[in-house]
Amino acid sequence: MTAGVFATVAGIALGCALVVGALGLLALRLLSRGSLVTQLIVVAFATVASVVSGTAAVASLMYLSAHDLTVFYSVAVVAGIVSLVMASVLGRSLVRDNRYFRAAAVSIGRGESVISPERHTSTEFASLAGELAATADRLSESREQEERIETARREIVAWISHDLRTPLAGIRAMAEALEDGMAPDPDRYYVQIRGQVDRLSGMVDDLFELSKIHAGALQLNLERVALYDLISDTIADLAPVALAKSLNLCFEGERGLTLQADARELARAVGNLVMNAIQHSPAGSAIVVSVTRHVDGRAVISVVDAAGGIPEQDLGRVFEAGWRASEPRTASDAGQSGGAGLGLAIVDGIVRAHAGQVTVTNVGGGCRFELLLPQHPAG
Repeated sequence: MTAGVFATVAGIALGCALVVGALGLLALRLLSRGSLVTQLIVVAFATVASVVSGTAAVASLMYLSAHDLTVFYSVAVVAGIVSLVMASVLGRSLVRDNRYFRAAAVSIGRGESVISPERHTSTEFASLAGELAATADRLSESREQEERIETARREIVAWISHDLRTPLAGIRAMAEALEDGMAPDPDRYYVQIRGQVDRLSGMVDDLFELSKIHAGALQLNLERVALYDLISDTIADLAPVALAKSLNLCFEGERGLTLQADARELARAVGNLVMNAIQHSPAGSAIVVSVTRHVDGRAVISVVDAAGGIPEQDLGRVFEAGWRASEPRTASDAGQSGGAGLGLAIVDGIVRAHAGQVTVTNVGGGCRFELLLPQHPAG
């Protein structure tokens, strides 16, 4: 084939393709609000028509016989029909996938789970369906977590209101008695008022600490801390409280472990756990604070009591702000201040700030709280 003939054939094919393509684009524009199946049929028809028209135009110039042209058109018609049928089948598959994705979007909006079908038109659609199902699961978990947080917030407000009312009422009653000169022992009233004020101050401190934790504003002053010294000081501070309840508060474990930590915050976390155990433990029982090294190199501070354990259904909520133990642990877990269920939440926040982990398990007749702390928390 000479260059001139090739150019003529290419020009004719290009012209036919452009005309058919323009008509196809016009049809697609007119059918822009139509179904996907119809648009795919238009594309398939335009493709076949472009090939057939170009070939027919070139064949007519080559002076093929009428029989040859009839055979060509017969083949083209069959091929066109097959193409249209395939386009229709593909379009129906795409429409089925589209219906699934629409239903999935509605289900996600309602907070319902999404199940991905086993078959899709393509690998890309299958991957997209899997991502939608995973997104629905994550959104469902997020909603559940948000509901738990909102429930905890309401519980905190309720408990704080309840716990504030008692000391405030006592302070007011004693102040009125002192004002009216009706107090039989003013010095004792002064001591009691001071104790109630200390209790209120502790509750405010807990709220402030928890607010810093939730806001991500808890700043750690990391230094080298000897765990035995830190725990010994905590035990010494709380020993009179334990002794008043006839509890045996003691230390066990290694004495040479050190790590990078904020001594003040870590002491507060350990103190909250110990005070929590004191509040719940029956008279005559033991509270054991120990320090060991985990197999992965982390330091483990544990507090074991004999307070009867925590119901299994509550173990997952122990460190939520506002949570209070049900039977048999009926006292508040509020830490040193005796507040509204904030102590263990503060412990969790402090440990997380140290890139550590806090756990609780039922052991024997009580609970085992563990603080797992890395030697060098990421700063």
